[in-house]
Amino acid sequence: MAGFTQDWEPVVIRKKAPTSAARKDEKAVNAARRAGAEIETVKKSTGGTNRAASSSTSLNTRKLDEDTENLTHEKVPTELKKAIMQARMDKKLTQAQLAQVINEKPQIIQEYESGKAIPNQQIISKLERALGTKLRGKK
Repeated sequence: MAGFTQDWEPVVIRKKAPTSAARKDEKAVNAARRAGAEIETVKKSTGGTNRAASSSTSLNTRKLDEDTENLTHEKVPTELKKAIMQARMDKKLTQAQLAQVINEKPQIIQEYESGKAIPNQQIISKLERALGTKLRGKK
């Protein structure tokens, strides 16, 4: 074992350079201040406020105000309301019974008869079949 020698030179292992996010955290900034390094501070124009979120809404709000189009959804026409009610009364059915026959909730029949529902052609065709009448004849 006389021919073996050991290498005792120091090996230096370095950490990776800090990423941009790590350089911005508070600990890194404080360490740089203590070391006397130059620190650049930039004031953000919307720093500490919600201006960025509200600035785009004012543009959208103005567009909505300028838009004069009527944005209401279609309701059940009066003729259809009356036709459904009349056909249901002729068959001597309650709203709940009619709803059960067409496999829908009673609330849907109430909405159609009060005119609050948005017309759905599938439901209207179910009503036509259950009541045995044509409800959308003149369209």
